[in-house]
Amino acid sequence: MAMMLLAGCDTAHGGTRDGSGPPRQSATASATESSAGPAVASSAEVAANVLTFTYRPKNDYNHIDQMLEINNSDTRSVVPVLAFTALDRQNRPLPDVRIRTVYGSDSGRLVATYGSSFDILRFTGTGRHQVHDVRVTVRHLATARERANIHPVTVQPLDDAGNAVSKFSRFVAVRVKNPDPFAVSVRVAYIVYDQPAKGETQQVVSATAVGGLVHVPAQGAVVLKVTGEAERAVARYSDGPAVSVKAYNSQ
Repeated sequence: MAMMLLAGCDTAHGGTRDGSGPPRQSATASATESSAGPAVASSAEVAANVLTFTYRPKNDYNHIDQMLEINNSDTRSVVPVLAFTALDRQNRPLPDVRIRTVYGSDSGRLVATYGSSFDILRFTGTGRHQVHDVRVTVRHLATARERANIHPVTVQPLDDAGNAVSKFSRFVAVRVKNPDPFAVSVRVAYIVYDQPAKGETQQVVSATAVGGLVHVPAQGAVVLKVTGEAERAVARYSDGPAVSVKAYNSQ
């Protein structure tokens, strides 16, 4: 089964975080298309039951908290539009908590591969630290225009001389490399995380796009310059304690 690795954010400094909690399986609901959702251009709609979800609120030191693992049993890559309800420890809804995503599984931006892929959830509003689980509803699901990766696309920050540098530095470009024998389309995000209090999950502070949709040739690479909002974000958060630069399949 083709799997996307659940690679997470590293921190700039040593130390450990609290141990990870057990994954929580969340049920899908109907696959009805919402008028509020984006138009998803594709050849066919797909039955919602090909997707299952596991919410991972707290992971180990080297992986991202508040991850939603998306398991796709269809052999085709698919584009979901998901909706979320935050739940407390008694499985009761938290109506004042708003859930957004980093990679866009709630807006038709993320392409989910056959097997396992993931998105990162962001919580805001009163009760955001009481979220114990999430309920996932599939609002729309369609086949993707282009196949998603088998192996993860890698992102390497570069300095102005084209040398590889740390993601914690003030880099000026990124090299996006595709290891698979077919072309893919991805987006790149510069993600900044907070430093949570003991027992709390780590939240995304900001997620800034580096460029737009990027077509990466088979077993090839593309260099993207860091400009605009991304350049300002890197300048502000470089040398900080918790950042990551991630590519994800998109269209």
